Amino acid sequence: MTDSPKFETKADPLEASFDAVLMAEDVARQGDEIKSLRTDVDGLKVQMSDISKASARPALTGNIDGAKGMPPSAAAQDFVAKYLRRGDQAGVELKSFSGASGPEGGFAVPQEIDALIGAMLKDISPIRSIATVVQTGTAGYRKLVTTGGTPSGWVSETAGRPETDTPDFNEIAPPSGELYANPAASQAMLDDAAFDVESWLADEIAREFAQAEGAAFVGGSGVNQPRGFLNATVTDESDDVRAFGSLQYVPSGASGSFDSEDVLVDLVHTLRPAYRQGASFVMNSSTLAHIRKFKTADGAFLWQPSLASGQPATLLGYPVVEAEDMPDIAADSLSIAFGNFRAGYLIAERSATSILRDPFTNKPFVHFYATKRVGGQIMNSEAIKLMQFSAS
Repeated sequence: MTDSPKFETKADPLEASFDAVLMAEDVARQGDEIKSLRTDVDGLKVQMSDISKASARPALTGNIDGAKGMPPSAAAQDFVAKYLRRGDQAGVELKSFSGASGPEGGFAVPQEIDALIGAMLKDISPIRSIATVVQTGTAGYRKLVTTGGTPSGWVSETAGRPETDTPDFNEIAPPSGELYANPAASQAMLDDAAFDVESWLADEIAREFAQAEGAAFVGGSGVNQPRGFLNATVTDESDDVRAFGSLQYVPSGASGSFDSEDVLVDLVHTLRPAYRQGASFVMNSSTLAHIRKFKTADGAFLWQPSLASGQPATLLGYPVVEAEDMPDIAADSLSIAFGNFRAGYLIAERSATSILRDPFTNKPFVHFYATKRVGGQIMNSEAIKLMQFSAS
């Protein structure tokens, strides 16, 4: 007689049902774990794809204030990938900047790149950082400024309104010129997907622009360029008698030197109190090195270093802006300016920068000929004072 197979049977039906429930829960839990694992793997793939894209093509707007984290526009992507890198105009939304045809006259850069150029210019151009800057859509800009007269008065509620003095109007039309830069890159650099074309181009253009406009805002002739504030007529006459547009100077008391450090105090208080709020000293580093040695009677330095990162050093409590285009101290030189340049000097510029891609002039390099129309002029001659290194 052979033994029959042995099968385990549950004598109790209730116990068998418990085992079935536990087995089903086991299978469901394993399914959830597998699904969660697949989700994690898919998420990792997406992250790796994003990282790969970011390393291949840096974000255009990552360094622009107010646009951090925002993707570049389609027009900007096309402009960089097609026109700047390859010179391909097909399918790219380009706006002609001048009356000439697009290929000869250049094209206005997208807003993102233009904003990046403007932000860098403000950081590295000393006069631009403290003056009033207006954006225009045309080549010319005009502003009316009132001088003299009192176009207001006080009366009681029921009294008649007497006629007020008639103010004089003066028109300000800042002389302007075409500011240009011509950076170059090799075609191999442009073909490299990891090369950040837009940031490189914005940095090169801004640095060349800043060097040229810095000199013009200080001493520009006004002929095809801004008129610098040192190119204005200077006189020792006070505000109430001086002609419109001319600047008042304070003598240093000695030819080519300081009579004493007290003349700096005289310079500050020649400026009206309303303009001292927001006023700055402007001089080059050679003049500043001379002034930094001045001490008060108790041995304290007049010049005080900045106590916080990013804040300028101060002289008599006012910030010092170093502009290397200011002249060195010499006989009759105008080496120090003090004033509220926000109220005193106007910079007017056309809002768009034009770029023309030139791969032919200097092979194998590709030049990017960038132009921008910029003007500048004194807006309020009462807001800026000068120190002349003369005896009187």
